Amino acid sequence: MDAQTLIARRVARELRSGDLVNLGIGIPTLVANYVPPELKVFFQSENGLIGTGPIPEQGMAHPLLTDAGGRPISALPGASTFDSATSFGLIRGGHVNVTVLGGLQVDAEGHLANWMIPGKMVPGMGGAMDLVTGARRVIVAMQHAAKGKSKIVQKCALPLTSSRPVDLVVTELAVMGFARGRITLLETAPGVNVAEVMAVTEADLVIPDSVPEMKI
Repeated sequence: MDAQTLIARRVARELRSGDLVNLGIGIPTLVANYVPPELKVFFQSENGLIGTGPIPEQGMAHPLLTDAGGRPISALPGASTFDSATSFGLIRGGHVNVTVLGGLQVDAEGHLANWMIPGKMVPGMGGAMDLVTGARRVIVAMQHAAKGKSKIVQKCALPLTSSRPVDLVVTELAVMGFARGRITLLETAPGVNVAEVMAVTEADLVIPDSVPEMKI
């Protein structure tokens, strides 16, 4: 199983029936593929759609039906469309149960940096700031390291997305939470031990007496 699939499958286990869920660009978009059919989850796109369906088949995309990143999506029966002001009203009003976002860095206190790298051209922050601030629960789905450098750092060197800490980080190696404001190892991926996670993690992980294996 590749890293992105493992991450998406594990994040999908965090969703509950009735949740209004916003999925960010990248690995988070894969989460919808692994939600069990009996779980009634409502996916929201911040550009104004609740009821996001799967990526349309070749030739079936509608030019006006896209996700927040401009990629084609479909709408499920009963979907609702509205303007972006209403959409961000839902986000800022605390009505989104879970947001799943990608990340560039997450630090030991749970702060997320995911919107820009200084010196590189970016189109803008998009909805990330609002989602991290307004969603009831924030899950970061990202790979553990990039170009040999840990993305789980002691302190973010990149501009923060929000001062609010995230709730959970899922990588291809581990699941980490932030009990009492400190990054804590909650699970290891299948075939990965605690020492291997620590070896590729810059932040000082709190290690409980027992760390179970990730269920996917």
